Amino acid sequence: MKLVRSINSRLIPNSGCVLTIGKFDAVHIGHQKILKQLVEVGKKMGLPAVVMTFAPNPEEYFRKQDAPPRLTTISSQYFALRDQGVSLMLAIPFNKMLARTSAENFIQTYLIDGLKAKYISIGDDFKFGKGRKGDYQILKQAGLNNGFEVGRFETINVGHSRVSSTRICESLSAGRFDEVDVLLGRKFAMVGRVMHGDKRGREWGFPTANIAINRKIPMTGVFAVTVRGLNDDHVHAQIKGVANLGMRPTVDGMKTLLEVHLFDFNQRIYGNRICVEFVAKIRDEKKFESFEALKSQIFIDCERAKEILDAGN
Repeated sequence: MKLVRSINSRLIPNSGCVLTIGKFDAVHIGHQKILKQLVEVGKKMGLPAVVMTFAPNPEEYFRKQDAPPRLTTISSQYFALRDQGVSLMLAIPFNKMLARTSAENFIQTYLIDGLKAKYISIGDDFKFGKGRKGDYQILKQAGLNNGFEVGRFETINVGHSRVSSTRICESLSAGRFDEVDVLLGRKFAMVGRVMHGDKRGREWGFPTANIAINRKIPMTGVFAVTVRGLNDDHVHAQIKGVANLGMRPTVDGMKTLLEVHLFDFNQRIYGNRICVEFVAKIRDEKKFESFEALKSQIFIDCERAKEILDAGN
């Protein structure tokens, strides 16, 4: 699968495509149903399946700090979409120019001239263009005028509620990981590159792989996790561990960080991209009276994480 960030990229297929548009933040089971159908249509038409999304998404652009938490980065979206058989991910920068683009100009510039879309599938509540004036009916009429088909998909329910990114965020915040697994069809994960930290964990005997988090997140705390993608020889291997996600109030409380201590693993993996899958929440993040108290709690957290992960085997 290819990732491009401009409608003018040379990697965009010249022969046209089948397309869906949206945030696709979680790539949850509702999204997966849409993508499966899109890929099947693409195979029948002999065209690649393309997902158009936005970075930042419109809510983040307009609401800034008041925007809801985001479940995925572009990197984690990429891997989730790739697993669904998508051929191309187009992550368009959402900026002032795009915000001012009318629905009609958006259709002409992006969907007809840029992507040469032959089939477009959108959600039943999808809006686009300046003032959110574009909708299914406008797109349907444009399709009739310009020779492309338009399909519409409805949201799906699990239990008595619709599957949505908002519902997943609420479940993550409450620590209901069994429910999250059902809504996502997989474990919730964060993807990022391992960076150098302050080495404090190594000094304490708990070295960590650190990933910077540069977005609003739906949860904080200490979690039992598994990690994969450590290197070319371990792409599919899972290493068990314990992770702290949050502001590290005992240490500095200045930035959001994902710190993962891997069990029975001592390789240097700085610069590697890893995928951290969250299995269960152990406790909330808290500020300890001393570093010694924090060290004692980390030992307890490790033992608890091992119990949870070993029980899952």
